[in-house]
Amino acid sequence: MSVQQARPAARAGAPVAHAGPKRRRGWRYAGTVALFLLPSLVPLTLYTLIPMAGSFWTSLHEWDLITDMRWVGLGNYAELVGDPDTQAAFLHTLYFIAGYLPLVYVGGLGLAVLLNRAMPARGLLRGVYFLPVITSWVVVALMWKWLLNPASGIVNWALGLVGVSGPGWWTDPDWAMPSIILASAWKDLGFVMIILLAGLQAIPREYQEAAMVDGATAWRRFRHITLPLLSPSTFFVVVISLINGFQVFDQVQIMTGGGPGGATQVVVSQIYDLTFRYGRAGAASALSWLLFALVLLVTIVQIRGQKRWVTYG
Repeated sequence: MSVQQARPAARAGAPVAHAGPKRRRGWRYAGTVALFLLPSLVPLTLYTLIPMAGSFWTSLHEWDLITDMRWVGLGNYAELVGDPDTQAAFLHTLYFIAGYLPLVYVGGLGLAVLLNRAMPARGLLRGVYFLPVITSWVVVALMWKWLLNPASGIVNWALGLVGVSGPGWWTDPDWAMPSIILASAWKDLGFVMIILLAGLQAIPREYQEAAMVDGATAWRRFRHITLPLLSPSTFFVVVISLINGFQVFDQVQIMTGGGPGGATQVVVSQIYDLTFRYGRAGAASALSWLLFALVLLVTIVQIRGQKRWVTYG
């Protein structure tokens, strides 16, 4: 073999000679990453991924939590899609979100703007407004159930002082969901306030000062400077609040139990009832996956749509 023939063969074989060390370095890097992620991956796998897989498998069966499972395939999903009670539960959940989200955002934004200014006891007020966030939902729901008691509640008593006849609140089908919305917004105002307050403090003061020099009014500065630069915080708050809104359960279960007359039966309440009241764990698992698909779809739409209104930098 000539020298000219030997050189191309050597060059062609050279990358193969170096592939082994590169592959070993890749596996070593992957092993290092996995080692650092292990404290999170183990509980994530044991308490999230495996239960999710088990829930999906259960959704393909009829199961009463006692006897053996019976395979039904997608039968549970087909039944739930056409079930009027399930449709009503989704509508009630959307009703809750439609009332809760604007109330908690506008209220939290107002508190954030107010507490972003210099005032006496500002730190104390921030702590007081955040206190309901770390309070148990059981305590908050029971407190609001007492406050909104139609017969002896403080709210109706105060309305009576100004000549207004208070509604039945959580005992009235028309007012039960507004009662839950009011209690939920009150509890979560502090969380929204803290997130938006952090966003307000990250806005450079120079922008406001330049606008003031140009003669911009307070509303124009808020509309054209504060709100656009606050959009990343707003996006985060909206996404988290929507996800929490779809999973509303504790306050419903404690204040109304899904009543009166099913007026506050939301999706998670329906999942609970299907499992523990009617012994239909398979249908409950299928409904949980339908809820998961809806939340995932809404979140994807939000993430894709953020480019149109979220301003970074």
